[in-house]
Amino acid sequence: MNLAGPLATPTPAPRHEMPLNPSSSFLLSASSLRRSLLASLRKISPAATAALSPMASASTVAAENGAAKPVAEKQQPVQVAKRLEKFKTTIFTQMSMLAIKHGAINLGQGFPNFDGPDFVKEAAIQAINAGKNQYARGYGVPELNSAIAERFLKDTGLQVDPEKEVTVTSGCTEAIAATILGLINPGDEVILFAPFYDSYLATLSMAGANVKAITLHPPDFSVPLEELKAAVSKNTRAIMINTPHNPTGKMFTQEELEFIAALCKENDVLLFADEVYDKLAFEADHISMASLPGMYERTVTMNSLGKTFSLTGWKIGWAIAPPHLTWGVRQAHSFLTFATCTPMQAAAAAALRAPDSYYEELRRDYSAKKALLVNGLKDAGFIVYPSSGTYFVMVDHTPFGFDNDIEFCEYLIREVGVVAIPPSVFYLNPEDGKNLVRFTFCKDDETLRAAVERMKTKLRKK
Repeated sequence: MNLAGPLATPTPAPRHEMPLNPSSSFLLSASSLRRSLLASLRKISPAATAALSPMASASTVAAENGAAKPVAEKQQPVQVAKRLEKFKTTIFTQMSMLAIKHGAINLGQGFPNFDGPDFVKEAAIQAINAGKNQYARGYGVPELNSAIAERFLKDTGLQVDPEKEVTVTSGCTEAIAATILGLINPGDEVILFAPFYDSYLATLSMAGANVKAITLHPPDFSVPLEELKAAVSKNTRAIMINTPHNPTGKMFTQEELEFIAALCKENDVLLFADEVYDKLAFEADHISMASLPGMYERTVTMNSLGKTFSLTGWKIGWAIAPPHLTWGVRQAHSFLTFATCTPMQAAAAAALRAPDSYYEELRRDYSAKKALLVNGLKDAGFIVYPSSGTYFVMVDHTPFGFDNDIEFCEYLIREVGVVAIPPSVFYLNPEDGKNLVRFTFCKDDETLRAAVERMKTKLRKK
């Protein structure tokens, strides 16, 4: 497998932001970070800030593009439900706008700049030509449900009923949404591990949940077990884990998983497991939470095709759960998307039946990319933290003398020409992440080398 392609700055795809019951200190900190970014955007590009601002009028933007002069018109206030008003433009969108403005190399967003395997794309073409182009069955076409069940059996040793326990969704993000909206009631308490993938918090807000966050700290981002135990209460409905973990690259250890499992069983708590990076485990075998004794009946396992097969734009995901939990997931899924792209489901079935050699080669290729980036980041002067899985690496940017991650990432784009993600927005308290920066290595080798060279040449320690 050749995970390579021409040097490119990929077109971005948005994402992320904030807490449900934030303290006033959090709001102040978060808004300060956001003001810093917007101020930088205004200096760089009035058009960019106009695009970011919901108050910008079409006539103003047109004028900045040379189409017409601004016309005075009454600006309408933006309207959004209270449950979503705390969620602003995502950091991915903001950073990517700056990247385009400055022609920076994008090591921020986690999508490959190379294509997926030909045999999977060919299967999609065959399905289209065969007329598989109408609505699919709501919970998945039979061949894909069966392929998911087969792969799950091979990976975990668990035999599931593809008709009653597998639900195909439009990407793992929809699997997350269907799981939360289908199984969490207003006022239920859900425990997350910070930093966390942005859609968790936004969807929990839509569900009216109360969120507690357990912060994972560098260098190893280990789970503070006693803190987690103390956080579980009579109101706790679910614990959500992501292993391998975005954005840290951490893989939860056997001890940590067993401890979490014991808490769930002792307190009758559900477990939501996001395992989209399960095939990108470099230093240890991935352990699926559902495979631990007594856990399958209280676990929803979520996964997708995109990360493993470099086809993130297809948005094919799934949720695996026992029938009594699948019912809630499917109820929500029915009113979110109802069904997922039919020909791509047929192709996904072919992908999941790939031989083990495919996954072995995938890990080898990504291990080489990881080494290329990690060594380059160390040579450039970063403190680099271990990454055991995913295609992300977290670093400490403080050797370069910046006050926080957003200031550093702005400088990195503007003066160095490389994009990274400031992860402070992935915490309930942004201060916890202000010294960190996330890079991705799911890019072709030429792109990685070019980015490393820019950083080695232009970054200076202070």
